[in-house]
Amino acid sequence: MKLVKFCLLLALMVTFVGAVNVKAQDGGEGLTIGFSQIGSESAWRTSFTDAVKAEAEARGINLLFSDAQQQQENQIAAMRAWIAQGDVDAIILAPVVESGWDDVLQEAQDAGIPVVIVDRNVDSDPSLYVTRVSSDFVHEGRLAAAWLVQATSGQCNIVELQGTVGSAAANDRMTGFKEVIALFPGMQIVASETGDFVRAQGKQVMESFLSSMDPSEICAVWAHNDDMAIGAIEAIKEAGLVPGQDILVVSVDAIPDIFDSLDAGEANATVELSPFMGGPAFDAVVATLNGEELPKWIPVAGKLYTSRAAYDADHQ
Repeated sequence: MKLVKFCLLLALMVTFVGAVNVKAQDGGEGLTIGFSQIGSESAWRTSFTDAVKAEAEARGINLLFSDAQQQQENQIAAMRAWIAQGDVDAIILAPVVESGWDDVLQEAQDAGIPVVIVDRNVDSDPSLYVTRVSSDFVHEGRLAAAWLVQATSGQCNIVELQGTVGSAAANDRMTGFKEVIALFPGMQIVASETGDFVRAQGKQVMESFLSSMDPSEICAVWAHNDDMAIGAIEAIKEAGLVPGQDILVVSVDAIPDIFDSLDAGEANATVELSPFMGGPAFDAVVATLNGEELPKWIPVAGKLYTSRAAYDADHQ
């Protein structure tokens, strides 16, 4: 009888120890996490990558990093490799576009590997991923539009530099911006084209706008990110115009370079997109591995800035 009791006690101890081992430490130390990043199409994206890597190192997380070079198929291939190898505790995905993720997310779920979405969104069933850590892209568009309405008294012909077609950031910023200007009949988007979030393409598209339209009819350029805005500023200057005065410039990201343009009077406003999403994403991984329920969206806040001084005051 004593032997039976001892065996039962030993079994319970083994079960208990096993349960403890599947739990993650508070900061995630010792975990192996795959991070599929879109690429390095912008200065903000590079800052985001650097911030995630630094956070992982500080926490003692083994981060397996994959640069997709703006190709969804590269992201899916990386995720499938991690799933097949079975050497990751979780996957963090910054999706290049919204659609086309159902199959690989289902494969990760079937393998017991939780996926946290960061930055851009996916249009998959929310049950296929743990949560999304991101800014509110719609709100960013609304903030940019509200500033422009106020700056122009509701009278402005706008050219738009869109982000990557099909991406949540482009779709949602466009939606938020249009929601606000729709309330003011004098605010119109007169031309819109994608610059793919890239500085050189932003310049190229702005050059096209300036050559195909009367520049005096353009009140402002609304860019879905700062890199395209900086490219547009270069095109405006090369056309013999004064950016920030002849044509107003408003964008999103709050990268260091845009503050140089703001301080020089060549840009007018930027909406912050925080690159520090690694911490909340890792916290979400730890929480889900420990059996906690999470909301399907964890927002990361940002504000609109018109100067470096204002930004620095908020980030001391």
